[in-house]
Amino acid sequence: MPNTNRTMPPGTMIPVLAYDDLHVAIEWLSRVFGFSVRWIAGDHRAQMSLEGGAIAVTRQPGPPPDGSLSTISIMVRVSDVTQHYERAQQQGAKILHAPIDFPYGERQYTVVDLNGYVWTFSQSVHDMIPEDWGGQSVNL
Repeated sequence: MPNTNRTMPPGTMIPVLAYDDLHVAIEWLSRVFGFSVRWIAGDHRAQMSLEGGAIAVTRQPGPPPDGSLSTISIMVRVSDVTQHYERAQQQGAKILHAPIDFPYGERQYTVVDLNGYVWTFSQSVHDMIPEDWGGQSVNL
C-alpha cells in the first residue's frame, strides 16, 4: 500500500476527467451526482469524493495535447513508482514522462496504453495538505 499523503484519496484507482470549464463541471457533479469537493487548485484541478471513492477533475479545453485519444485518464497509486516505470519501459510502453517528484507529495510517471488511454502511476512520498503546495482544502 502506498505511503500516506492527505492530498491523495485513500483509493488505489482514481479516474481523471477533463472538462472545458472546471467550475461548471464541479457544480454539475456536485448537484447531479452528489460529489463533494475535497480540494481545489485554482481553475485547473480539483479532487472530488463520493461515498469513499474519488475522482480528479481537470480543466482541458479541446482535445488532449499529448496525442492521446481520450480526455479520460486513470491514476493508479503504487508502492514503488520507479520500479513500476522501469517495468513499463522494459516492456516497450510509450512513456509520456519519466518519474517526477511533484510539490503535492507525489512521485509520478505517465504512459499511454495500446488504445491511446493515458495512465499516471503515483507514489506518495510526502504527507501534504493542499495548502502546503498552493491548493485549498474543502472537504478532506
